[in-house]
Amino acid sequence: MRIEQNYSLLKHNTFGLDVKTRYFVEYESEEDLKKLLRDEFFFCQRFWHIGQGSNLLFLGDYDGIIVHSALQGIEIINEDEHSVWLKVGAGNDWDALVAYCVENGWGGLENLSLIPGEVGASAVQNIGAYGAEVSERIEEVHAYSLKTGDKLIFSNAECKYSYRNSFFKNPENKGLYYVVHVVFKLSKQPEFRLDYGNISERLTGMSISLKTVREAVIAIRESKLPNPKIVGNAGSFFMNPYISMKHFQQLKKQYPTIPHYPVNEDTVKIPAAWLIEQCGMKGKTVGGAAVHEKQALVIINQNKATGLDIASLAEEVSQAVKEKFDVELQPEVNYI
Repeated sequence: MRIEQNYSLLKHNTFGLDVKTRYFVEYESEEDLKKLLRDEFFFCQRFWHIGQGSNLLFLGDYDGIIVHSALQGIEIINEDEHSVWLKVGAGNDWDALVAYCVENGWGGLENLSLIPGEVGASAVQNIGAYGAEVSERIEEVHAYSLKTGDKLIFSNAECKYSYRNSFFKNPENKGLYYVVHVVFKLSKQPEFRLDYGNISERLTGMSISLKTVREAVIAIRESKLPNPKIVGNAGSFFMNPYISMKHFQQLKKQYPTIPHYPVNEDTVKIPAAWLIEQCGMKGKTVGGAAVHEKQALVIINQNKATGLDIASLAEEVSQAVKEKFDVELQPEVNYI
């Protein structure tokens, strides 16, 4: 087990904030984690478990313990004519897993290419993009309870997945379970999902395969989203809001071309980026933070921003959308 003091988290958050934590603990095995969960000193401190930090906003130095999983490994645990089941360590890089599956001809994750983060976080956040959500492919999540120290296996149903949400993100459970492995069920005869965004347009005249779909998704993401290794950001800062059909109909009278995605008879999803752009917030700055010029859903560390700069800008964006559309924006990013 790796333990550091006064440790810089610069490499552990994609906003590129050079904040420090009092302690940094990284475990490489379940035995290490079990030792940590029996440690009295650990439970006397503030603590927070992170992945690659792609959904975190540190408001300042962290006076406590930052915990990170280095659990690796990809294991085939079952296979039949149609499907393969993979047990994957929570510390694996998410996009590396997607690439591995595509190379082996296993479908289901290709639309989630190039999303930053680690496998454990993907199961907690229920990451999604281009018409797909990871929960569609998750069979089980293996996790340890901080309350009891026991290892638990959650079925897909027990994870209670919904849009960008899960059992693990619910307020009463948040931070109380450490994911160690995720079991995915992937298809040997993939069914392609091309009707979201402009994937099909990108593939015009090309043969459709896992490889070409992945390449199309990567090209689209790279054209819209800044590379966090170059410009600090956490991807989509806000979730797309769900509003009532009645509210949508009122907005449509004033904004006939408002983009929307019906969820059911009573609910409509509206792109947060469109709402923000209509408020004229592209390029808006607070300190060193800015709303990205190409994608209004992204807040960037433009010039040595602090966490407070980013949080203040996010609050201004939220307030502008609330005043103009009476719609509440919820951040995808966790404030620490």
